Amino acid sequence: MCNMTFEEASGENSAERMESVATALEEVLSSALPQGCITVGVYEAAKSLNADPDNVVLCLLATDEEHGEDVALQIHFTLIQAFCCENDINILRVSNMRRLAEILGGGKPGGEPMDLHCVLVTSPQSSLWKDPALSKVNRFCRDSRCLDQWVPVINLPDR
Repeated sequence: MCNMTFEEASGENSAERMESVATALEEVLSSALPQGCITVGVYEAAKSLNADPDNVVLCLLATDEEHGEDVALQIHFTLIQAFCCENDINILRVSNMRRLAEILGGGKPGGEPMDLHCVLVTSPQSSLWKDPALSKVNRFCRDSRCLDQWVPVINLPDR
């Protein structure tokens, strides 16, 4: 069910709303990381989605100018998006991969960069995760679907 005000549907205050959702997304990632609830990389994400899709609460697909036209990556994205839609997993496209890397801690041990093109946030096994920031991001995804934006784009602002 879509319960949006006219202002939300018409795009008024959209810059403020996008910034608010970007901040909430940063909070979600920052709180999920120390709990071990982040899966990074297209291949690792595909394995995790196949093994336990019910545990995934959010899927982020990220690109930068360098990889924006990569056909193989776009095919991976299409398949991941289809799987997420089939399993009711919220999806966001994220711009500013440099900021995403900062939030997630940069790179792998040994200085090798992480594959940040796909990032999954999973729910901790120990308890039901009631995070207000995650609720805000999920609400944004739901509202975007009501406007036929199945994969909304969020720009993570530089800090």
